[in-house]
Amino acid sequence: MKQKIVMKVHMNCQKCRTKALKVVAAANGVNFVGLEGEAKDNLVVIGDGVDAVKLTNSLRKRVGQTHIISLAEVKAN
Repeated sequence: MKQKIVMKVHMNCQKCRTKALKVVAAANGVNFVGLEGEAKDNLVVIGDGVDAVKLTNSLRKRVGQTHIISLAEVKAN
């Protein structure tokens, strides 16, 4: 099941953004990672079998305040 997770991560600087992207990219099952929003504070993750709770806890531990905004299934084209 491919899913799309959008999380709001409190990132103050470019170094924090880079660190957050590295943490998410290293997670198991992640196919795509990107930033959204005007302030580039929404992290978009697309992948197969990604555990949103573990990912959020990992980001909270390494980067800072993190909230899950949405979790949706991606339909195959």
